Parts: sequence; C-alpha cells; structure tokens
Amino acid sequence: MRLLLSGLALVVLGACQPGIPDSGAGAGFESYEDRARRDVALEGSSIPPVSAVSQGPITDGAPDPIDAARAALSDDAEQNSGVVPINASPTNAAPQVVSNAAGISDENDFNAVSGERSIESDAALIARNRAQYEVVQPTALPTRSGSSGPNIVEYALRTSNPKGTPIFSRSGFNAQSKFQRNCARFDSADLAQEDFLANGGPQKDRKGLDPDGDGYACAWDPAPFRTVRAVN
Repeated sequence: MRLLLSGLALVVLGACQPGIPDSGAGAGFESYEDRARRDVALEGSSIPPVSAVSQGPITDGAPDPIDAARAALSDDAEQNSGVVPINASPTNAAPQVVSNAAGISDENDFNAVSGERSIESDAALIARNRAQYEVVQPTALPTRSGSSGPNIVEYALRTSNPKGTPIFSRSGFNAQSKFQRNCARFDSADLAQEDFLANGGPQKDRKGLDPDGDGYACAWDPAPFRTVRAVN
C-alpha cells in the first residue's frame, strides 16, 4: 500500500513540474517568424523578400586607396625637391657616379697615394724616424723636497717581501689592541708607514703599528708602488 501511494505521489509531482521553454519559439506563439508575420499583418504591409547576395567585387566608384597613396607620395616628392621621382625600369640609365667629390682627401684614394709614395719610400721614412729615437735610461729616485722624513716609495721599491710575511720579531702585551688604537690616529696608511719608519722601523716598533713583523705599518701595502715600477 505504501509503495502504491509513493508511486502515485511521484506521478502527480511530475505532472505539476513546468516544462523547459524552447528558446527557438516566441512567447505565446509558435516562433519568431510567426510573430513577425502577425505584426506585418496587423500593420497592413508585407514582409520584404531577402535580397540575393552578389559575389562580384564591390564597385562604388571610389578610387583605389593604394593608387591614391602612390599619387600623393609622388606629388609630395615633386613639390619638395622639384624633381619627379624616376621609376625603376631596365630602360633607365644608371645614375652617374661621383669619382672625386670636392673635400675628400686623396689619402682615401689608393691610386692617388700610390702615385705620390712607394713601399720603398715608406720604408726609408720609417728608418729615418727610428734613427731619431732617443732611449731614456732610468735614473735614481729624486729626493723629496720640503721634507726630511723617510721616503715610503723608496722603501717599497727597496724591499721585496709581500704584505703579511713576517721578517722581524715582535713581542708585547695586548699587541692587537695597541695596534688598532694607534693605527686609528693616522688619517692614512701612508702617514702611518712614514711615522713607523721615522721611529725606528722596520727593526723597531715602539707604537705597535707592525704586530706581525712584515715591516709594514697598519694597512700600508707596498704592492702598488712596485706595480708602477714593473709597468714602466
């Protein structure tokens, strides 16, 4: 009995469910074409027939845009330069080549240069120039004027050990702290090296500027001075 009642309820619900409307049909009539015919009939006119589509080219009498652009460019060129552009054609003569325009040096012309000089004359000119060379021999470094202090450039060239290579023995209490404190008093490493050499360096290090014993105070490095000498 329960199954019978359930089946009956499903049938009733299915009959009450509204149907999905057809998108191709109009509202209240069979189709949109029927509605259009009805509107025309009410207005008293007939539906105009569909005109056939022609497959031929569209000719409205307007000029070709490409031909119009070419004509405009030709007119502009004629107005700006006063010369009508020459159309490319095998019958047109080749343009005239300027062989030696005014203002161009003959040094760019091999024929002109070869007529003025020869390989033998160039070789003789090079030999004369080489005979006039003057070789300047190196001399000793000049003494700095205005200062009687040590010359750090001369010291850099006189020594050969790189920075960080210990040569002299150093000892002292709290050497690292003394090194940092005293090196901070100088404005540059060159000034620190000059003071170091003026006060007994590199053998003695009274201010603790050279704790590793390489002969160079604070951050001073002789390598740049040696590089200049090697290049020259």
